[in-house]
Amino acid sequence: MFKIFVNSWRTKEIRSKILYTLMIFAIVRLGTLIALPGIDAASVIAARGATGMGTLYSVIAGGANSGWSLFAMGIGPYITASIIMQLLTIAIPKFEQLSKEGPEGRKKLQSYSRYLTVVLALIQGAGLTYTYQNMFLTDSPLVYVASVLCLVCGSTFVMWLAEQITAKGIGNGSSMIIFINIVSNLPQGIASMYYTISGSGAIGIAKVVAILVVLLIVLAFIVCVNSGERRLPVQYSSKMAGHKQMGGSNTTMPIKVNTAGVISIIFAISLLQFPQQIGNFIPDKGPTFTKIIEVLNMTHPVGACLYVLLILFFTYFYTSIVINPNEIAMNMKKNGGFIPGIRPGQPTSAYITRVVSRITLVGAICYAILAMVPVVLQWIFKINVGFGGTTLIIVVGVALDIVKALESQLLMRHYKGFLSE
Repeated sequence: MFKIFVNSWRTKEIRSKILYTLMIFAIVRLGTLIALPGIDAASVIAARGATGMGTLYSVIAGGANSGWSLFAMGIGPYITASIIMQLLTIAIPKFEQLSKEGPEGRKKLQSYSRYLTVVLALIQGAGLTYTYQNMFLTDSPLVYVASVLCLVCGSTFVMWLAEQITAKGIGNGSSMIIFINIVSNLPQGIASMYYTISGSGAIGIAKVVAILVVLLIVLAFIVCVNSGERRLPVQYSSKMAGHKQMGGSNTTMPIKVNTAGVISIIFAISLLQFPQQIGNFIPDKGPTFTKIIEVLNMTHPVGACLYVLLILFFTYFYTSIVINPNEIAMNMKKNGGFIPGIRPGQPTSAYITRVVSRITLVGAICYAILAMVPVVLQWIFKINVGFGGTTLIIVVGVALDIVKALESQLLMRHYKGFLSE
């Protein structure tokens, strides 16, 4: 496993990409330590510890300092904008047409996502500033405006950094930003485990051991689900080119158990946290709105059920965008390919649709179960597990993507990666 990293480091071009990605990681983490202008960071940290703030969404967006730092919102607005744009791609014919126009159409949709990110960052930044208005050292409108502008610029800058990783670094930029934010919060989870042991004696040790065993099982299960795929056999008929017979090969078409991966979970978390973001603008929420926010929390049974349903929905939704059975069947027919026992054309498209639907259901259920692991552990052991099924899925998924990206870079330079051994 380490051989691929050694070979990657020895290759100058790949080493430059790795160093470039690590440099952006350092910038992202440094930005989470820079306080907003005019805010009393010590008071915000104390308030966070007293109110139990620091949700999973804040960990994904920017970490423990989310709320008072320059990169408080992190990649969050960009993720929300991506959700909205993907939904609009289906609802608005013009956007759907742009998505089918190749790279140029996708560039236009990407630019729309950036504009929407700025708008959402402006709204969310105003909400965060209003939430922490009592924490500012000076009660001045100029200070509040400066805070909102800094939050918007910080979120936009993180979005730009993510795009730079995608273009010049290793892996997908947004996933890598989320990855480093989660990893940087692991020490806090370990510290929480330590305090549980030191404060509860033998019972605390038993709880921590049980949690670690469950997490190891979850880790192995995540690797199995990520590597699982269904391979459809495909045959290509031979063709006559002059006096020679060409083609006639047999191959397979792999379909991953969960094509959406961690995207469905991130989207589900973003939507569940949306009412809480709206609540930042309401000074007196009242009992009804407060109850809604409480019910939509993932630790509440209703919120947990909605969380699972959203994961199922976004898994199917994203898979339908990535995999187009009609297009696959059409391309297969044009190239003289067919699935044994299935007629080319519409029957092939229907067969692929049926297979994708079944395997996507299995993947969605597996990821929903994994995502509920930290919630269930909190119900059983009454411990706030800082790292659980959701964070492990993201970390393991991104780590595997990094390995595959490095391997593909090495294969282009005549190295043999360990995944094919």
